[in-house]
Amino acid sequence: MPPESSTKQEVIVQGIPASQGIAYGQVFVYIQSNVEVPSYEVDPQKRLEEIARFERALVITRQQITKIKNEVEKNIGPEEALIFDAHLMVLEDQALIGETIREFEATGRNIETCFNKVSLRYIQAFSEIDDEYLRERAGDLRDVAQRVLQNLLGQAENSLSRLADRRVVVANDISPSDSASIDRSAALAIVTDSGSKTSHAVIVARSMKVPAVVGVRDLSGRVQPGDWVIVDGYDGLVILNPSESTLFRYGKIREQRQSVETRLLEANRQPAVTRDGVRVTLMANIEKVDEVQLVRDYNAAGIGLFRTEYLYLNSSRIPSEAEQAVAYRTVVEALAPHPVIIRTLDLGGDKPMAGNPGLFPKESNPFMGFRAIRFCLEHTDLFKDQLRAILAASAHGKVRIMYPMISGAEELARANAVLDECKAELAGKGTAFDPELEVGTMIEIPSAAATADLLARQCHFFSIGTNDLIQYLLAIDRVNDRIAHLYEPTHPAVLRTLRQVVEEAHRQKIEVSVCGEMAGDPVLAPLLLGLGVDSLSMTPPLIPAVRFLIRAMTMKDARALAKEALGMASPKDIYARCLAFYNERAKLE
Repeated sequence: MPPESSTKQEVIVQGIPASQGIAYGQVFVYIQSNVEVPSYEVDPQKRLEEIARFERALVITRQQITKIKNEVEKNIGPEEALIFDAHLMVLEDQALIGETIREFEATGRNIETCFNKVSLRYIQAFSEIDDEYLRERAGDLRDVAQRVLQNLLGQAENSLSRLADRRVVVANDISPSDSASIDRSAALAIVTDSGSKTSHAVIVARSMKVPAVVGVRDLSGRVQPGDWVIVDGYDGLVILNPSESTLFRYGKIREQRQSVETRLLEANRQPAVTRDGVRVTLMANIEKVDEVQLVRDYNAAGIGLFRTEYLYLNSSRIPSEAEQAVAYRTVVEALAPHPVIIRTLDLGGDKPMAGNPGLFPKESNPFMGFRAIRFCLEHTDLFKDQLRAILAASAHGKVRIMYPMISGAEELARANAVLDECKAELAGKGTAFDPELEVGTMIEIPSAAATADLLARQCHFFSIGTNDLIQYLLAIDRVNDRIAHLYEPTHPAVLRTLRQVVEEAHRQKIEVSVCGEMAGDPVLAPLLLGLGVDSLSMTPPLIPAVRFLIRAMTMKDARALAKEALGMASPKDIYARCLAFYNERAKLE
């Protein structure tokens, strides 16, 4: 560390941990400016030339992205290269291209102006989606749009490929293509003002084993090139001008963390069995077909939640029954004989399809609006396409269907009736499917939890979506910064509701899984198991820590923890008790 840095005051900034690891080095501030788009009227006699110019820009952009994809596949891996399939799909999106040309024909303004207007409308639609992963796909579209505009205007592309020396990259945001172009030998860490754990910059950073922290507000405007920083990708901390004592402490932390990771990965190769011999099923949540490899890598016992919205939201058009069947079959065959639980479409309200605004009317409260099973039961043609595709995939492995946002027994009965119609249609055509395919219900609305006994009579399993259940139960918008502190998974109302659902399910001999964020938290997982939950499903990288804790505890102690927690009044006290339970058994450091 240079002498002058010791005279600067140490500053600790909290962000969101996105890619694990610890790095120390000097800052490189990356400024990614938006393209300034001129606006002017095009000579009517040159309108065909203008459209041809647009088509050339699309071709050039496609060539650039294909080159990036090939480089990523060569240097990082084929799974990471699949990120750029979404970018290429944007360039082939006939709705986006068609709307741009119609805007040009209607206004006569230059094609850059028209494309910018239409693409911004699509970006806005994705940005308003509640699901974090899908909301981040607005970044894909923004990245592609910037490239198209640069090519239309003859501007050079921004790039981090020429990053000199080893530096910590600090930026307001980093586009997917920029993140892919980063030289692994030069980037010590990535820090962004915005973004989330699911942004493509983060996905690439994880693949490169580069520490990353996101959501560090306005940091790029506060640091200077050459400043020295520590990036803590475990706890989401960025420490500017670290003192000698901090540097020493982080040297020790890095050694401990590396030891912890080794132990977790070793434990992850072992069965998830408690010290008193109780086997726990750990499954994975996935968004896309290409995440199957992660399920294998982290030794999951199947897929507990396959979110199918990505097939719809990654395109402006509705995927056909055949396209869906191929996607579902690919996942099912890859994981056979392990089970794959496919959640039917949770689309609508807060997750509209950009190219189909007519299907999704504007709502003042989309979280409680026209979405998920409500949307499907009104658009039975779309619903039946999906159900038939899932049924067809069930002939190739162990498949279970799960309905989202069920509010009561009548709604569940209607969904099952549509499923029966689909079975009859496939049987009439001679299409193979599993006639014993099991049906499950998401428990994420308080009314579903309150009528769990009625729902259990019509399905084979429950999957508790704790994210939405807590939000609705406590009347807390979990993405509202002003009240996010009130979102407490250990609230007594939440624990009592979970206990009631589990008891009713077991009374009628059906299984209960949890697929929300609580399941992937090793501090809270013992509490869920102590309440009687049969299986846990989580993002694949979270499995090792949960598996380690399960192997370090007894189910007897977990049940005692749950009993004790149910008798407590304070959410914070309950969490503290769970944390103590974890610390007593983890002993990772």
